[in-house]
Amino acid sequence: YAQDADASVQALIRAYNGQKGKLLGGAQAMSDADYAFKPGEGSRTFAEVVGHLADAQASTCGNVAGTPTQLNAERGMKTKAELVAALEKSFALCDTAYNGTTTANHDAAIGGGFGGPQPRNAVLWNNVSHSEEMYGTMSVYLRTKGIVPPSTAARQNAGKGKGAPGGGKGK
Repeated sequence: YAQDADASVQALIRAYNGQKGKLLGGAQAMSDADYAFKPGEGSRTFAEVVGHLADAQASTCGNVAGTPTQLNAERGMKTKAELVAALEKSFALCDTAYNGTTTANHDAAIGGGFGGPQPRNAVLWNNVSHSEEMYGTMSVYLRTKGIVPPSTAARQNAGKGKGAPGGGKGK
């Protein structure tokens, strides 16, 4: 079916806003000690997963917002406190980029990414897609440590009048 530009922009912003809580919740749910956890040789530690997510979002969203930003979180940060703060900073940049997307600029060319200039909405949809991929990775690490990922916890609590801001211990 045909969609107008406003509906497309609103869908993009809704998708981005829908993932923020579960990504931050996942990062907050893991213990500080388990940020060093690595499921096997050749895998990232949980700290590196969170750092990679923060770096990717800061780079992409900073570029879109006109404030290119490098956090060096994946390689330069190790503690939960540092990495959650970096992730929050990346979300602040993304809030600016997504909330600044309008029907007038959603197709504007954004340079500096992979493959040359891309439409703003394509760059931001790619960020949503990458962040969802990283959430899937994060969820496996959480489950390995006996922590219910935030998206599952939210569904489990939906009928019980409870939210699930940070996941929880359980099945």
